[in-house]
Amino acid sequence: MGLDFLEHGADFEAAISATGFGRFHFCLLAVTGLIYANTAIGITIVSFVLPSATCDFRMTSADKGWLTAAPMLGMVIGSYFWGCLADTKGRKVVLVSTLLLDGVVGIISSFVQILPIFMACRFVNGFAVAGAMGICFPYLGEFQQTKYREKILCWMEMFWTLGVILLPLIAWGIIPIQGIRVESGAFSYDSWNWFVAACGVPSLLLGFWLFSFPESPKFMMECGDYDDALKCLKSVYRQNTGDDPDNYPIKSLKEKVRTVSVASQSSQKSVRSLSMRKRKDLKRLFTEIWTQTKALCRPPYLKYTILTCLIQFGLTTSYYTLMIWFPELFNRYEEFEHRFPNTSASVCDVSSIVVVDEASSDPFDCEKVIDQSVYMHTLIVGLACIPTSLWLPLCVHKLGAKFFLIFSLSFAGVVTVGLYYVQNSIQNLVLSCIFEALTSLAISLVFCVLVDLFPTNLRVMAAALSLTAGRGGGLIGNLSFGYLIDLACVVPIVVFSAFLFIAAILCFFLPKTGQEALD
Repeated sequence: MGLDFLEHGADFEAAISATGFGRFHFCLLAVTGLIYANTAIGITIVSFVLPSATCDFRMTSADKGWLTAAPMLGMVIGSYFWGCLADTKGRKVVLVSTLLLDGVVGIISSFVQILPIFMACRFVNGFAVAGAMGICFPYLGEFQQTKYREKILCWMEMFWTLGVILLPLIAWGIIPIQGIRVESGAFSYDSWNWFVAACGVPSLLLGFWLFSFPESPKFMMECGDYDDALKCLKSVYRQNTGDDPDNYPIKSLKEKVRTVSVASQSSQKSVRSLSMRKRKDLKRLFTEIWTQTKALCRPPYLKYTILTCLIQFGLTTSYYTLMIWFPELFNRYEEFEHRFPNTSASVCDVSSIVVVDEASSDPFDCEKVIDQSVYMHTLIVGLACIPTSLWLPLCVHKLGAKFFLIFSLSFAGVVTVGLYYVQNSIQNLVLSCIFEALTSLAISLVFCVLVDLFPTNLRVMAAALSLTAGRGGGLIGNLSFGYLIDLACVVPIVVFSAFLFIAAILCFFLPKTGQEALD
């Protein structure tokens, strides 16, 4: 290795390699991984709130539909908003903001007694969660040297699995508890309210923990803040080696052409230092955002922007719609097997059964208790993801992220087709487990690939655009699912399996990633 960087300044790859790999990187993986696990909890919390809150809010079926859609709509809007800020103001400051917003609003929502206000709070939670989900991968990836980056990013899938496992455990531990209901006049605070508040606490803790971490040095270099970037790298070196930061071998960083925008190149003021209170700075900030958005929609990035958005749309539409449908299928199978023991039935046969209790005196399920099997089935689905979560980081260097993407999407499509041939609740549970393991793997892999496909000044915004496409698909899928299944049960199975197969085919057009230093 040459020593030219001692005289002319080191590029980012040489600088980050000189910090070593140790304590700092493990702590960073822990905090970003737990943020990713927290987003898994935030996205699916409504599925456990819905049955319990129906009575307190006197919810109709239409109300339930809107409550399910509210956080998804927040994600659609929030993804691009936070992506724009993260690529102009910085990764850390936006990540901290999203976590604190999610935590504060989550806890406040647990005290809300009016359904429209509760829906608005869940919208804000979705708005914040989308930001955290889109930023944690680029933030983690920009601290890694090339030889470790892909493997470290793939370990994030294990944290998503952790979130999927923790949620039913938290729900199971809190919601069934009797005797913790607090009532005072029109105000009531039941076990489901405690559950909502408990799920808001991790966001606050992670937000405060993140204060102790630095801004991404890659982003600081992109903004022209080389002194701050060098200071950050020295701190990472000290934490990894225990050595004096003055002994860090890199003394200066190689300056590069400012690529954030034309506005940045013509100004000595870093885009990070722009004040959102000053009209002139705010105008320049919007110019930066508009310039970066146009860059994503032009060659050479246009191809990858379209590919990642289409892959996310096909994958996420299928994932969120079917994962919300599976618990309903569990319930329908239980009802069917209770009424017709030792009788086989396909998903379509079970779905056509409408159980009507004409003598019902409990239209809002006030006397209904969530069956323990709901928690157990959700927990089993989460545990089923552990093998693939371990397989991915251990083998990604040998097989490549592209191979895993194509494999997981293709087999998820096959599993979706297999739903048509299911004959009992056990078969349905097995296929649900395989589907969750494969699709959650693919979602994490898309973020891993995005880190390599786009340069620093466009990386989070590209992730945000793909997230917007994915969450938009999830919203459309959930709103249209009832209509599709009313036409014929086979229609949604064909539609969502086709989406997954098309997404797998599109992955063939992605380049190999994880082999080169970050741009």
